[in-house]
Order: sequence, then C-alpha cells, then structure tokens
Amino acid sequence: MSERILDQRYQLDERIGSGGMADVYKATDILLNRPVAIKILHDQFKRDTEFINKFQREARAAARLSHPNIVNIYDVGVSEGDHYIVMEYVPGKTLKDKIRQDGHLSVDEVLRIAREIAEALAHAHANGLVHCDIKPHNILMMADGHIKVADFGIARAVTESTMTYSGNVVGSVHYFSPEQAKGTMITPKSDVYSLGVVLYEMLTGRIPFTGETPVSIALKHLQETPVPVREINPAIPASVEDIVTAAMQKNPELRPTSEELVHRIQQAERMLFNGMPEQDPYATQIMPRVQVPETVEDPISTLPQEQEERKSIFRSKAFVIGLLAVLMVGFFVGTFMSYGKFWSTAEVVVPDVTGKSMVLARQILEDKKLRVDVAETYDASVPAGQVVSQDPVGGSKVKEQRLVTIYVSKGGEEVDMPDLVGLSKADAVAKIEKMGLKVGTIYEKYANQEPGTVVSQDPKKGSKRKRGESVDITVSKGKETKKVHVPDVVGKSLQEATSNLKTNGLTVGTVTKQASREAPGTVLSQSQQGTDVEEGTSISLVVAESQKDEEKTNTKGTQKTGESASGNVPSKNEETAKSR
Repeated sequence: MSERILDQRYQLDERIGSGGMADVYKATDILLNRPVAIKILHDQFKRDTEFINKFQREARAAARLSHPNIVNIYDVGVSEGDHYIVMEYVPGKTLKDKIRQDGHLSVDEVLRIAREIAEALAHAHANGLVHCDIKPHNILMMADGHIKVADFGIARAVTESTMTYSGNVVGSVHYFSPEQAKGTMITPKSDVYSLGVVLYEMLTGRIPFTGETPVSIALKHLQETPVPVREINPAIPASVEDIVTAAMQKNPELRPTSEELVHRIQQAERMLFNGMPEQDPYATQIMPRVQVPETVEDPISTLPQEQEERKSIFRSKAFVIGLLAVLMVGFFVGTFMSYGKFWSTAEVVVPDVTGKSMVLARQILEDKKLRVDVAETYDASVPAGQVVSQDPVGGSKVKEQRLVTIYVSKGGEEVDMPDLVGLSKADAVAKIEKMGLKVGTIYEKYANQEPGTVVSQDPKKGSKRKRGESVDITVSKGKETKKVHVPDVVGKSLQEATSNLKTNGLTVGTVTKQASREAPGTVLSQSQQGTDVEEGTSISLVVAESQKDEEKTNTKGTQKTGESASGNVPSKNEETAKSR
C-alpha cells in the first residue's frame, strides 16, 4: 500500500483486517516509536454526524479503562476526513482462530479464558461501559496464553446509532443476547449472555444456535434453549455446565453479573484444580449399616404408637388434598385472569409494519399492546429480515392482545440452475418460469445451431439462483450471412480474375468462351459486377476465344462443357450442302 501518515504521527504499515465497521491497520507511532493498531471507519459511518459523536464519546470512555485483559486505547482523531482510533497492537491470533484450529478447548483452559474475559467485563461495567459485541473474534490471544478484549465502547456506538435510526440489529447474531435481538434496552448483563455463548463454543467447538438467516437465529435466541453442553461432551463438569446455563438465561434478571460470574468461575477452578470431586446425587453410594434394637416391644404396648402413626398419615393426606385444591383454584384463577387479559374490550388499530425489519416491527406491534408471532417466508423481492406481509393487515381494528403474525423474508429460495443450452427458446422460457425464476434478457447471435436454439445462459448450469431472480439466455440466429462487394474483373486474365474473386470471398461459376479480338482468356464480362452479394456467391465469367479455336469448334460440331455456341453460325445453305 502507498505510505500514509495520519496527523503527521501514525504511519500506516499494512492492512491486517477489515470488518463491517472499519479497516484495521498495523501502524507505527512515530513520536513514541512503538507499533500500534489503527481502525479507520468506513465511509458509511463517517457521514453520520450523530454516530461520529457517539463513537468519539464511547472511544474516549473506553480509553479511560486500564486492565491487563483489555486492549488499551491510546488516541482518537480525524485525518483528511477519516475518523480513526489508535489501539494497543496485540500480535497473534484471535480466540476464534484458536477454536477453529483446536475444535474445542480443555476445561481448565476454557475456565481461565472465560475468567479473564469476565474480569475485563467486570472492570468495564464498574466504569459504566458495556461492550455489546463480545465474541471470539474480539478476543485476542497473547503469546503467553492470556487474552485481551478488543473494541470496548466502539460496538456500543455502532449499536446505539443503528438502533436509533433504522431499527436494525448490528452485531454478531450468533452471539448477541435476546434483548439485543428484540431491540430492547442493552445492559451489562447483555455482555454476560454473549460470554455464555463464547463459553459454550469453547467447550463444544460449536455455537448454540444456527439457522439459514440472521432472523431465524435471532428468533432462536429469543425462544429456544440450546442443547446442554454435557449432552455434547459428557466429560464437562456439571459445575461448568451450570455456569453456561446461568449466563445464557433468556431473562437478564436471572443472569449473574459479570462480577458474580468471576466468582462462579473461580469456584469451578478451585474444584477442578484441587481435585475435589463433584457430588452427583444420583450416583451409587455406600451407606452405613443401620443398627436395629435386639429387644422386641410388647405388641400391646405399641398400640398407641400405631394409632398415632395412623393419625399422622391421615393428617398428611389431608394436607396433600388441601394443597391440590389450592393449586387447582390458583390455576383456574390464573387462567381466568390470563384470558381476561386477552379478552380485553379495548380496540386498537393494527400498525402496518410491512417493509420494516423484524425487530422494529415486533417493537411497534408490542407497543400497541398486540402479541406477535414471527414466521419466515421466501421472497426474492423483499430483502432478508424485512416483513413481507402481516395478518391481520395494517389498518385493521382488533382487540388488545390480539395475535399478529408477521411474515419475515428469508430472501429468495435458492435453486440449482438447469442446463438450458440446446433447448428451443420456448422450452427454455417455460422451464425458467416453472422453477419460479424470471426470464431476463434474451440475446441473439449468429451460430451454427438452428435458429431459435439456446446457445448460452447466464447463470451457468449448476450454479445457485434465488427464486424470483432473472435468467438471461442467448439464442441462435442461424449461420451468419456476410455480404461482400463483387469486384470488377473485366479485362483481367481468367487466372487473375479467379484469384481476385477468391480473395473477396467469392467463387468462379460458369465460364463461357466468346470469339473476340481480345487476347484469349481475357474476361470480357461478368455477372453481378459492382453489387453486394452473400459471401461464397458464384460469379459467372465470359472470356475471349481466338477465331482459330472457334473454327475448330465449329468443324468438330461439338461444344466444350461450360462453353456457349456463340460465334460464326452456319447458314441454312451450308447446312444443306453438308447434308448432301
């Protein structure tokens, strides 16, 4: 790259990464003579004044953090319209690279890395800063095995700005919290959830939720429970699984704080490193032998005791029956109250949320006291993640708490392109439309195939295309007929004329001889002289013939092939004399 220096201080050496928000460069701080990492924001952000203000505010707040597990921020500035942030340069790979390389990590290494991330989060949260984008890609691995968390405060600025203006969710959908997916308030416990997902991936080598689209993954964060880590790897201690489960609670109130998470991880480490086995309540155990008194009491003397036991049993049964009655009453009361809520008599007008993002649409409907159900559908005409349609439609009057179903686009459904080459134009068009694709531009060109036959297609066969997208085809116009100009070859020798005609893409047709004073073999006349004809057309020639040759022809009474009987024609008297 061409050498560039920001603010006469930071020399950009090489680009080492690029993301959705910025390009990352390794650079040299000329003033302090040390390597640094510099992030330069993409153009789409630098034109947003409010975002730039938030970015600078959050970055300066992050610069006040000082922790061994947080990447230091040294400076924030603007150079030639480019907004940049100068950070500590940490050579090596990310946690994501390590997981890809190793599959899943050992339990002790997972706990150590998770504890260091949690300690970094606890420090940031204590200083009023939320990361908003905790994921393995933002965890840098140092040479000694310890970690540093990058991008503190930057992701929050992006998230706040985007949520304010478009309702879209910025961040890594595989790692963000349910409240981020829903578009509601982000808190320090949002980082705890994301750390829980990172823990899950370190322990199992895979992420808890996957899907075809970001919307489907976001819905799983909101609605589904991941497969427990011990089902994937039974060797994982139960105490470690409990940490993951607690961190990934859907309700933020049920999650531990980052500081509490540090203590839980430390307890798990002590149990693991001190060799203290975990107590399994369902494991087979050796119980001490119970001593039974050797003396047997008089049956009569135990009668009052038996009566007392019977009374106790009766009281227990009465208690259970009473408890069940209370629960049944509570159930019916709760059901009545719940349905009473749904049976609200207040009416609301259903907002039209078509074309809006799933997160924003859900928020708008819920603000109107409507319940929301999300379904996905293929639609190539609507970008993935946006609402295609809704039921009931916008403008309808319904009761509060009515269920509104929104259908969110997954984009166009992908299909494998068939082979259209060799089909007729009509058959190719019918096949394209039958697959839910659109016929795009139909080109024509000269080809050796029969006219109307498909000779090429775009995209090629076997490639992927989404339903609703267009397919271009090229059909044959038949063989190309090239026009050439017929040159004037009169006066030339037959040999010269033949060569000239061939040079111009023509051929010599019939050659007729005619008596002439011109030199024998000279072209006296030609067909189609000075006109434009198709390439390969035959041109007829008339060439000069000597009187002597003509007499010989007449004497023999024969005619050579390709020659006409022109010249001296015998009179009727001569023919009569010859017949005598």
